[in-house]
Amino acid sequence: MAAAVLAALTLLLTRCGPADTTTGGPGPTGASNTDPALGWGFTHTEYSADTGDDDAVARARMLLSAQGLPQNQAIMGWGAGNPEPSPGVYDFSDLDRRIAYIRSTKGTPVITLCCAPDWMKGGRAGAGRTDWSVRALESAPLPAHYKDFAALAARVAARYPDVRHFIVWNEFKGFYDDSGGRWDYQGYTQLYNQVYAALKKAGADNLVGGPYLVMDSYGPQDQTYASALKGPWGSVDQRVLDAFTYWNKHKKGADFVVVDGADFTRTGQTLPDAFGATDKLTAVSDWVRERSGLPLWWAEYYVEPERSGWSEQRRVATQAVGMAALARGGVSTAFYWSPEERGGPCPGCLWRPTQQSAGGAGLPMYALIAKFAGAFPPGTRFTAVDVAAGDARAVRVLASAKDMLVVNTLDRPVDAEIDGRSLRLAAYEVRWLTRAHAQH
Repeated sequence: MAAAVLAALTLLLTRCGPADTTTGGPGPTGASNTDPALGWGFTHTEYSADTGDDDAVARARMLLSAQGLPQNQAIMGWGAGNPEPSPGVYDFSDLDRRIAYIRSTKGTPVITLCCAPDWMKGGRAGAGRTDWSVRALESAPLPAHYKDFAALAARVAARYPDVRHFIVWNEFKGFYDDSGGRWDYQGYTQLYNQVYAALKKAGADNLVGGPYLVMDSYGPQDQTYASALKGPWGSVDQRVLDAFTYWNKHKKGADFVVVDGADFTRTGQTLPDAFGATDKLTAVSDWVRERSGLPLWWAEYYVEPERSGWSEQRRVATQAVGMAALARGGVSTAFYWSPEERGGPCPGCLWRPTQQSAGGAGLPMYALIAKFAGAFPPGTRFTAVDVAAGDARAVRVLASAKDMLVVNTLDRPVDAEIDGRSLRLAAYEVRWLTRAHAQH
């Protein structure tokens, strides 16, 4: 992942207290969802809507319950404590709380099987002694403990029998071979195959995906790892494509394929500009789908470099264009990485932080994702639209037979003729329209 994004993620890692070794857990709330195409949702991070002021938590629950978006949660870190601080000693209290909250909002829960307890990575075992440093958390299990991690995955699946969607690991964390200057895709694939087998044994309806690789790219000034997957936005790192190709060939099986990444380069360049860079998301999606033949998930996607200084209006506009780029690439599921904080302006947040008494109300980013999820579910057929504007690059449009998303990518108003109607769009405006010929 780009260094800027990785730095942002480290701020979201959870620190937990002493272990609670309770067993058992909440039961299922309804029928299993065994569709690998879930649509548009978000990932819970360290601070989320399950804790804080009671009234704020209730408001957020009401907001999320209106549509029931798919929601992703890791088993360790990003709001969840160490699930197995010592071999055979379990603490699922945090994960129980998160999964229960997702159920309470009528969302489809998804579990990312990352990260691993210390003792699986060569660290110390024991309740209350988890090393939450970034380096420790992002270490991969040792090969001798792949079987133990697979067993933990199976136990998680058994604990939450209504959860059917599982992502194996996160961004190849700990699987980089420094001596070889490449990803240890053999090691990851060994871990993946053991987890895949354990989950399928735990429940034939469990859906499993990987490899959750970061599709890093470089600008034209850096050709060291250039590949044939390129465009005006840059070139995807060949080492990443090699890792994907190996996993795709040697995996035991998969129900969906998972990637993540940013539309900007590893040095934070948005090429040729912030909106044009989103075309990378379409190109990568096409490349992966053509080679895997599986439903495609983006576990994370980023369109804004760190310290961009963007207004929320510009941020939402760029996000809208990025989501449209993913949709054009045939993506069946995508999770927005929720940057919730305890307070402050919280740029890009989905709801006002529930740690505040006035929290829980929806913000513009949530409104965008919820509307997009309803208008453009998986399998939507997109249609061409006639667009005329003073600046041909000014307006981006995504349209189905019924709904149309229109985005002004300029920092000034623009007049446009779209689908036979005249519009005046404010700077960075995101507007939803119903097609005039849609059937009602």
